[in-house]
Amino acid sequence: MPTYTLKTSNIKLDKKKKAKIAQAITKIHNKLTGANSYFVQVIFINNKKNNHFMGGKIIKDNQIFLYGQIRAGRTAKIKKKLIISLRDAIINNSKIKKDSVWVYLLDLTPEQMIEYGEILPPSGKEIDWFNSLSKPLQKKLKKIDE
Repeated sequence: MPTYTLKTSNIKLDKKKKAKIAQAITKIHNKLTGANSYFVQVIFINNKKNNHFMGGKIIKDNQIFLYGQIRAGRTAKIKKKLIISLRDAIINNSKIKKDSVWVYLLDLTPEQMIEYGEILPPSGKEIDWFNSLSKPLQKKLKKIDE
């Protein structure tokens, strides 16, 4: 359900930092929304040098952008806690300055999303959706969720 794309500009995160950030994002999303861990995807993209501009001027300082596409239906209170927790996880695991972190959330209705080959369920119907999946896929997802 949630896909988080983390784009870096003028900073390279090593494999260890990426793993820590991905684990933190997964844990935060799971804790605050109740979504199973197997839904949380984190994709890292490194912006090439001299490809980041602001106000028409090249940006040379380190920046991290996190774009989260999440299933609609969360309250404003949960989303606020989510974006602040995600920002803090990035800061803590990358050692980047607070004013160099950008976090954006985008709500998508479940009817506009297919994951694991199936249209996603509305909130509260995850168990029925999971049970409709093939047994091999259920087994795979249970392993990811451990």
